[in-house]
Amino acid sequence: MQASWMILASLFFATMSVCIKYAAPHFHTFELVFFRGLIGIAFMAALCKAQDVSLRTPIPLMHVWRSVIGVASLSAWFYAIAHLPLATAMTLNYMSGVWVAAFLIGGTLVMGRLQDIGRQGPLVLTVMAGFSGVVMILRPTIEQNQLFAGVIGLLSGLGAALAYLQVAALGRLGEPEQRTVFYFSIGTTVVGGVAMLFTGASAWTWPAALWLLPIGVLAALGQLSMTKAYTQGSTLVVANLQYSGIVFAALYGLFLFGDQIPFIGWAGMLLIIASGIAATALRSRALPRAPAEEH
Repeated sequence: MQASWMILASLFFATMSVCIKYAAPHFHTFELVFFRGLIGIAFMAALCKAQDVSLRTPIPLMHVWRSVIGVASLSAWFYAIAHLPLATAMTLNYMSGVWVAAFLIGGTLVMGRLQDIGRQGPLVLTVMAGFSGVVMILRPTIEQNQLFAGVIGLLSGLGAALAYLQVAALGRLGEPEQRTVFYFSIGTTVVGGVAMLFTGASAWTWPAALWLLPIGVLAALGQLSMTKAYTQGSTLVVANLQYSGIVFAALYGLFLFGDQIPFIGWAGMLLIIASGIAATALRSRALPRAPAEEH
């Protein structure tokens, strides 16, 4: 199920990106962040009530930390998108999978569990192969005057990796996925709302404003599916399968916006798919939970 949840999350996020592309001419970035979070709060509160999940948490500080990291990563990514070519910003953000692998291997070394490197090594290679597929699809470039924005984009991927590991930690402590997503939605709403005090709000036009609803719902569903994946599955496998979002986004661009995909792009898609299958197969032969994933 971990594979299914992460692939589903990637599909939700890619579809949300399409809605954002349609809404972006009518709303600025922080408005989209604010309404994404606000609709997510309403959606997740209703879901928690329907599934009898309490919104009270015994570990509020962990949710605060997860929200701070996640919102900071999101803000850094938006900054990178504004100051870098889109392909470069996307690639730097998707380095989160590589960072996750680095953190897990680093944790294994610090704890002296050298015997676990052999078990995790092949999974790390699949993550690297998947990221290579991302680079083949996006083919990022960066100019000398974009180095600062490049560092910010790199930090967005680092922050995303820390947020994903925090999600996994919350799941191991027994926090329901619905509650985790609910509190993250609060964090995005607060940040978006505060930013709007300085940037102002756009005039609503119909039917353009209707795009805000699917953005919020798809974001909540994507976060919920992603949280389930990181809570229930192998961190490295899930980090690798996250690259499937690039495949969905490229196909949306092909069929909806007339984007062209060169041969190297198709090859990158095949590499991402193959690495995801390999990671899932390798994980199925390992223990249900590798020691390197327990921190």
